Amino acid sequence: ATPLLALSASYASAEDSLALDPVSIWLGGYYANTEVNIDAKTHDPAVSTGKIQLEEGDDTVGRARLDVLLFGTQGLQFDYYTLDHSSTQTLSAPFSYGGVPFEANTALRGKFEFAAGTAAYHWWFGDATDAFGVGLGAAYYRAKLSVEGTVALDDQSASASQKWDEDAIAPLVTLGWRHAISDSLRVYAEGSGIWKNGGSLHGQLYDGRAGVEWFPWHNVGLAAEYGATRLKLDREGSTYDANLDIKLHGPSLFARFRF
Repeated sequence: ATPLLALSASYASAEDSLALDPVSIWLGGYYANTEVNIDAKTHDPAVSTGKIQLEEGDDTVGRARLDVLLFGTQGLQFDYYTLDHSSTQTLSAPFSYGGVPFEANTALRGKFEFAAGTAAYHWWFGDATDAFGVGLGAAYYRAKLSVEGTVALDDQSASASQKWDEDAIAPLVTLGWRHAISDSLRVYAEGSGIWKNGGSLHGQLYDGRAGVEWFPWHNVGLAAEYGATRLKLDREGSTYDANLDIKLHGPSLFARFRF
């Protein structure tokens, strides 16, 4: 009976917590240092392959979130963000991607686009100033990759390109902690993980962030945070495979609305 009473008390306290809002909206994004690596593998051992890095650089990643509290201690969370990264580099060695043999010492132009949307159901526990949450849900993500450069054909050079566009749905697990210093000042930390096996596009995505919220007005405020994301995708094709390793980290700024 004692564990049940403790759990009931935790539920009741979370329902009245200053750390939770009935409806919470986040609009903004973060200025992330981005690194995209491509490892191409062909099913034909006679064809050379390789690994390249789409140059490391800074990108502005748009992001939007929505939290809705249900029954005082449960809720729904939706999160959506996009990444668009382009770069040009000079190949130091030949690189074959999708069966297209790009020459060494030529410019290779690459573009990577990624979008992810998640939906999770949360359970919240805590007291008047702290809330701890765990969530289960699903994520939809889509990845696009294109590369363009120079290839050798019959002892002559020509421009060629290769691209792919894939999407997938994967299960999602989330964890969160929120602490209210006062009604207008709060700190928080959140993390999530996606694991997807099977299909032509599979892999893992890990996302973590920590920040502070300040509400100079009751319903409108700002949130500043620092986040890091690691995305590893494997794309299996009929004639070749492509492994992508994407790393993001940097500060964020959001406009915050609560009701």
